[in-house]
Amino acid sequence: MISSSRSAGESGRDAAEVYRTLASAVLGYARSQGVAEPEDVVGEIFLQVVRDLPRFRGDDAALRRWVFTLAHHRIVDAQRRSIRRPALDGGAVPDRAAPPPADPVDPELARALGRLTADQREVVALRFVADLPIDAVAALTGRRAGAVKALQHRALEALAQALGAEAGPTAPSPAWRTAGLLSPGAAGA
Repeated sequence: MISSSRSAGESGRDAAEVYRTLASAVLGYARSQGVAEPEDVVGEIFLQVVRDLPRFRGDDAALRRWVFTLAHHRIVDAQRRSIRRPALDGGAVPDRAAPPPADPVDPELARALGRLTADQREVVALRFVADLPIDAVAALTGRRAGAVKALQHRALEALAQALGAEAGPTAPSPAWRTAGLLSPGAAGA
């Protein structure tokens, strides 16, 4: 997964490789949590990763948990900031409207995710976008493993129903990968 190189600092990890490996999953997690400027938050997260990586000790799984713990805290901070400081209108209105950006997220999937509770959405994002194990999600969210499993089960049932799946709750479909909401190596439920 993430190669290590002794010349890359005391921890032996290359920050650029960590970014290449985890940035898309972290961005998907930020998007799934409704962050207003997810790219900016990902930038803040990886600035902290670069700063603190030389002191990090652990294997690839521990690194992934550490990065998503940082992401979780930055996302919570961003959400709190957006509540305290509502967006201000810039004042001047442009002569022409900008063309709408190409949306990489499947609108049907986004609607289905929007129907989940915030807790269900967070568990689904951490399990399938961040590809974290149940125990890591439980520790990160302050829940017991059984509660995480129950939230995940109810969320997958709701998604399957909303997306019209006949087979019931299953692992996320390839549409999640193409929508940028699932890391390439994510495991199923």
